[in-house]
Amino acid sequence: MRHFLLLIVLFSASFDSLLAEQQRLRLATTTSTENSGLLNKLNPLFEKMHGIKVDVIAVATGKAIRLARNGDVDLILVHAPDAEKKFVEDGYGIERLPIMYNDFVIIGPKKDPAGIRNSKNISEVMLKLEEARHTFISRGDDSGTHKKEANLWQVIETLPKGRWYLSVGQGMGQTIVIANEKEAYALSDRGTYLAYKHKVELDIIFENSGELINPYHIILVSPKKYPHTKINLARKYSMFLRSKAGKNIIKNFKVDNQTLFYPN
Repeated sequence: MRHFLLLIVLFSASFDSLLAEQQRLRLATTTSTENSGLLNKLNPLFEKMHGIKVDVIAVATGKAIRLARNGDVDLILVHAPDAEKKFVEDGYGIERLPIMYNDFVIIGPKKDPAGIRNSKNISEVMLKLEEARHTFISRGDDSGTHKKEANLWQVIETLPKGRWYLSVGQGMGQTIVIANEKEAYALSDRGTYLAYKHKVELDIIFENSGELINPYHIILVSPKKYPHTKINLARKYSMFLRSKAGKNIIKNFKVDNQTLFYPN
């Protein structure tokens, strides 16, 4: 009888261990959601509610999408609309849904040597940056921010090059640090800048332009492409982000008393 009970206990422990291993969700997302601290508020509640551990891979949007294309994650939370749409159109992603938005800002030295602070629109900003040729730091890492920056240069039909334009191939936080060291300009999402604000001497020089809106979408990796993906767990996470509880966390998350993201 004791042997039988021992077998039951061992079987139960093995089953619980297997179940715990299965209840893990692989999320690839942008460095902005990680650097800002938002996921540290969202994920613990989701994990407590559903008993699902979220393994976060915070990388540039381009890399997050590549991970999903390779079937290495279950879902992505990213901010590059054109790349997202192509990912879905190619059959790798399903259920692309809006989650939240924030905005990009142009940061730079307080003295604003390129004179962009009082520009009327983003086109004028980019023209002044190109004309002044004061050092500009580009992430250069195929992130959503890098893609957005490329689009802004296209607005004025310019392909920036020269010693003044430095492509560093780094995440947002490190790009801000480099821009600070070189007293340069850079494009940043507002959240990451605020997270680094007290570590650098750069200011927000230009903001609040409609062309700088930064939308985030969640996309599930298609189980038709990759049957091993945990579509049910991924769908639960997507539903959580769009639930009242998820939206409240997003809406009330602040840094320096500033709201960083707005739920859709």
